[in-house]
Amino acid sequence: MDITKIPFNKFIKISNSNNEENSLTLLFENNLKNHLGTFHAGAQFVLAEACSGHTLQLLFSDLSDKVVPVLRKSATKFKKTARSDIRAKAMVAETAKFKFEQQLQKKGRATISVEVDVYDIDNIVTMSGTFEWFIQYIDIDI
Repeated sequence: MDITKIPFNKFIKISNSNNEENSLTLLFENNLKNHLGTFHAGAQFVLAEACSGHTLQLLFSDLSDKVVPVLRKSATKFKKTARSDIRAKAMVAETAKFKFEQQLQKKGRATISVEVDVYDIDNIVTMSGTFEWFIQYIDIDI
């Protein structure tokens, strides 16, 4: 599944970044601004959440038609105001990948955390977050 084609992501116009495979971009448009004229916190959150899911798809592409992923929880911190186009980049620790694969194989379900930073055009971090996903096999016949 292309993350940018999910209806809400498509509605706010999240797109693939030209910079790196595991990053997504959101243009600074009027409908995404807050009362201060800067990027709305919700828009930044949606970009970061989408990027976390996109990164999991890239890392575990062999599971795409075998599992159902659901965002379980998140923690975010807004660091600077964003007044330009923004880009989200995600990362998963090697130890988290290993633990996830072991747990999924053993139980048919697992959680995994994805770290995401959102950057403005000057490469300044405007938001950081951790997104924990709950993932389980569609048909648990392991």
